[in-house]
Amino acid sequence: QVQLVESGGGLVQVGGSLRLSCAASGRSFSSWTMGWFRQAPGKEREFVAAITWSGGSTHYADSVKGRFTISRDNAKNTVYLQMNSLKPEDTAVYYCAKNRAAYGPISAVGTAYDYWGQGTRVTVSS
Repeated sequence: QVQLVESGGGLVQVGGSLRLSCAASGRSFSSWTMGWFRQAPGKEREFVAAITWSGGSTHYADSVKGRFTISRDNAKNTVYLQMNSLKPEDTAVYYCAKNRAAYGPISAVGTAYDYWGQGTRVTVSS
């Protein structure tokens, strides 16, 4: 059984930072490509970042490139999203997700992921 639990969200001022964590249960975490997505109020879910099973490759949405960093610690079954220089438009519920395929490629498409966390809310105030 796979469970993903996000944490670390909250209220932060413009220009501030937050680090989101996604703790995963399951014996095969080190073979999972992982992604972060977000959904702002009234908008569709969008891709934020993804990282391969080894951590050797990452991919970011243009809107967060240079400000957000995705990383993982396979010993702790956890993936992180460090968010710096936050903007009001980063306000959203952030979800982590597991790629369907073991050792799968990075994907920015939601349908490539089969398990999702419950989300953690990030609010950036001006």
